[in-house]
Amino acid sequence: MELIDYPTLKLLWWLLVGVLLVGFAVMDGHDMGVGTLLPFVGRSDIERRVIINTVGPHWDGNQVWFITGGGAIFAAWPLVYATAFSGFYWAMLLVLWALFFRPVGFDYRSKIDNPRWRSTWDWGLFIGGFVPPVVFGIAFGNLLQGVPFRFDANLVPYYEGSFWQLLNPFGLLCGVVSSAMITCHGAVYLAHRTEGVIQARAARWAQACALVVLAAFSVAGLWLARGIDGYVITSAVDAAALPDPLAKTVVVAPGAWLANYARTPAAMLVPAAGYLGFVLALLLVRGGRTFAAFWCSALGMAGVIGAAAVSMFPFVMPSSLAPDASLTVWDSVSSHRTLFIMLVATLVFIPIIILYTRWAYSVMRGKVTAAYVKENSHSAY
Repeated sequence: MELIDYPTLKLLWWLLVGVLLVGFAVMDGHDMGVGTLLPFVGRSDIERRVIINTVGPHWDGNQVWFITGGGAIFAAWPLVYATAFSGFYWAMLLVLWALFFRPVGFDYRSKIDNPRWRSTWDWGLFIGGFVPPVVFGIAFGNLLQGVPFRFDANLVPYYEGSFWQLLNPFGLLCGVVSSAMITCHGAVYLAHRTEGVIQARAARWAQACALVVLAAFSVAGLWLARGIDGYVITSAVDAAALPDPLAKTVVVAPGAWLANYARTPAAMLVPAAGYLGFVLALLLVRGGRTFAAFWCSALGMAGVIGAAAVSMFPFVMPSSLAPDASLTVWDSVSSHRTLFIMLVATLVFIPIIILYTRWAYSVMRGKVTAAYVKENSHSAY
């Protein structure tokens, strides 16, 4: 355990949680993007079956990133987990209810050859793909504005907002950014795995969504710079101390979310990666280079998510109600031993997950066609 000191472990887990969130966005995100596009790109039953079969064999494996990310937050940042699930309780339930449509929709959609039955599940898969990214984006937007929570003397969190307060203009704008980038990523993947009219429609959606991401991300950045106050720790911070979120002084200051970029200009590479990734994805998918476009889209998502993280660092969950109670990288974590044991487990299992995922995708690579679905009507989705 002494091999890595406590402050370094805290930083490593900030990075690892970010990696897991980006992994979830890239891997489960393209599944959700395909689900969002299903009722619009697929014009007939056979076209929609082709679309579903591009992600059908993989979507449940990709959920591992979602589960792992949630588990990492629970174990590494227990105060963040407890406070977030108190404050965002109904939002998280909305995500879970939407996700219920995915396993049932994939498994039952094609079991009955009835247009109304299949159309109902198509819209269920749309809900399961569209709602979670929007809610996650709204949650990030509210984190940047500060969440109305406080702690009592026993560090019991109290949330004093409501679900409807989350649906503020900036939060909704961040929901647009999140939904557009996930849909763009799904459209690029769909263009890579299909051909003909489905591929052409998916490519058009990818280009349109990339433009929406670039525009909405720019507006959100300007809004954050000029209209939303950030948080600053003004007291001394002992990075090696045991977690105590009430043992610091925090002030709210205009432009504070941009301070990290002023202190470390190299940090500008993170949002720049967001712009570069989606610009390249747009150009590459237009030129038919869909595989490269997929990874450029992934780079863009990493840049967008990373930009929010860099702006907020070291804050993880700022409090608008009691700024001193804001949760940071230094005071919301588990014990030294817990972080070290989790790090060892992560370094063992994440490479296994990546290698298995790579193998699974290589086995099922290639285009999904209408002929394939018709020839395998009983085994295909």
